[in-house]
Amino acid sequence: MAMGSLQPISLNHNYHTIFAEPPLMNITKPTTAKPSNSFFPLTLSSPQKPYSSLKCRDSLPAAIPESSNKHDEEEEDGDDEEGRNLHEIWAEIQGSKDWEGLLDPMDSHLRREIIRYGEFAQACYDSFDFDPHSKYCGTCKYDGAQFFEKLGMADRGYRISRYLYATSNINLPNFFQHSSVNRIWSQHANWMGYVAVATDEAEIRRLGRRDIVIAWRGTVTYLEWIHDLKNILHPTHFRDDPDIKIESGFFDLYTNSKKDTDCNFCSYSAREQLLAEVNRLIERYKGENLSITVTGHSLGAALALLSAYDIAEMKVNVVQEGEGEGDGESSSASAAIKIPISVFSFAGPRVGNLRFKERCDELGIKVLRIVNVRDKVPTVPGIIANEKFQYQKQLETMLKSFPWSYAHVGVELALDHSYSPFLKTGTDLGCAHNLEGHLHLVDGYHGDGRRFRSATGRDIALVNKDSNFLKREHGVPPRWRQDENKGMVRTSDGRWVVPERSRIEAHPSDTGHHFRKVLRLARARFELFEKGVQVFTE
Repeated sequence: MAMGSLQPISLNHNYHTIFAEPPLMNITKPTTAKPSNSFFPLTLSSPQKPYSSLKCRDSLPAAIPESSNKHDEEEEDGDDEEGRNLHEIWAEIQGSKDWEGLLDPMDSHLRREIIRYGEFAQACYDSFDFDPHSKYCGTCKYDGAQFFEKLGMADRGYRISRYLYATSNINLPNFFQHSSVNRIWSQHANWMGYVAVATDEAEIRRLGRRDIVIAWRGTVTYLEWIHDLKNILHPTHFRDDPDIKIESGFFDLYTNSKKDTDCNFCSYSAREQLLAEVNRLIERYKGENLSITVTGHSLGAALALLSAYDIAEMKVNVVQEGEGEGDGESSSASAAIKIPISVFSFAGPRVGNLRFKERCDELGIKVLRIVNVRDKVPTVPGIIANEKFQYQKQLETMLKSFPWSYAHVGVELALDHSYSPFLKTGTDLGCAHNLEGHLHLVDGYHGDGRRFRSATGRDIALVNKDSNFLKREHGVPPRWRQDENKGMVRTSDGRWVVPERSRIEAHPSDTGHHFRKVLRLARARFELFEKGVQVFTE
């Protein structure tokens, strides 16, 4: 028996009518930490670039009067890309030049890509079973083969490569969802997201490469997990630098496993699952032009940055020329290829200390953080010491064990929901943090001082999919997305039942093999770096 399908509500609005006289938008200009640019050839023996601190805003921007909007009648800001196609400029869109000149005014290719990757992150929420009355609570509602089809995303040209699971974490108890019934799928694990890969040839041509996407689930119940943060830093131990530290709850969530239980989903940590799968995909598509894009919202944004750092630190994205024979451990090659890693982060908290931020820059990880200035999550942890503190570097240098120093990574695109004519302007923290709300703001943002208007025709009804953010006059019911009949189906004899789902796969049988290979290859690639082997980005 099939699962009950989602019953959509027809709430399409005419954007040309709605956007007739919207207010102006004055958004804080994006800031960047000027990380090193790994999208160009480099020698591994070259010196590291000195740290350059983030220039964060000191206060929220003030609305500018309509009469001062000199851009109002100008050509649609950044929407004229001089006929350039995405496959020609994809490296820039992925951050090869730190998105310089693409955010203000907003480049139309970049806008579409931000929204597209945001929808990959939103898919984690839309597919997650968080009903405590369900024996499948904590799992994905759909099997991998039907995932994108069930979510209306079959036209994206990607397929699920594997699902990711995390072991229940005592440091983040409010993050995990558990069933209240006796017969459940697992006592110790939750579905956390997925790895997908572009397989449609037309989409690969449009993108200019084969893209590997990693999407992490955030929190279903808004901010309870924030209160769980211990604000204590933990060394990553991914390399031999003990000064690289991340928040302990994030670290445990990413690295913990419970191999001593009878739960198959706990036999590998989220980290082991991810590194094994990325290595497998890189081997499978060796010789092709590849990219790795990681995305997530809220706590999922923290995992996105942490996992991107891990992939780069373990050199999983470095493919040695001639590698692929046997276990690829030869260290005699003179050159290697670095697959670019980009992170599109939505409403993410700080993840690690200043040394972690500096190391991400050194590794060439490109991070674009999309935030709502009314949201509180991006301001934590790190209330005591963060990137705005002038002497943060000296503090971490002198006090090696100081546990409360954090720094954001990458480029920030700061938006403000008070400039959208559709959204409530109250102080509801959940609404300000909502992912669909962020995508709505990206759709309407054109640059500093420019009028808020839809650029893609994105339906405003999506904002209320799992929130009550839209103004009442738009007639969109709050939290409208739900399974038809809450997943109940009617049998041939007229009874209503919860259908059995197909058997949930735990981990592919080759997970252990590929993770062990990651560790072996990492050692060989570290040797290459010590020899100053030249690395090129695809």
